[in-house]
Amino acid sequence: MGGKAETFSGLSGIGDLIVTCASVHSRNRKAGVLIGQGKSMEEAMEEVKMVVEGVYSAKAAMGLSEKYKVSLPIIEQVNKVLFENKPAAEAVMDLMLRDKKDEYQGLAW
Repeated sequence: MGGKAETFSGLSGIGDLIVTCASVHSRNRKAGVLIGQGKSMEEAMEEVKMVVEGVYSAKAAMGLSEKYKVSLPIIEQVNKVLFENKPAAEAVMDLMLRDKKDEYQGLAW
């Protein structure tokens, strides 16, 4: 799609991702914690009382994965938890038990 590693490695890329995952003020993190505790996506979004853009991003990422034929196993499991009522613990287990795969083919480093 034309992305550049240096774009992702800056504050607006990985920096935003880290804050979204780690900050106690993050709507996405709060919703994720609630879902991990067993609440549905709808219940979590209602409790957060603000837009949880990660829900919409997860669905969009899955669409891009299919369009560009890129395997995104974490995104796939997140979508199953969000939209197919898969228990989060089961999704984590499926990720941890999946077959190993070389993910760095063709990279100079």
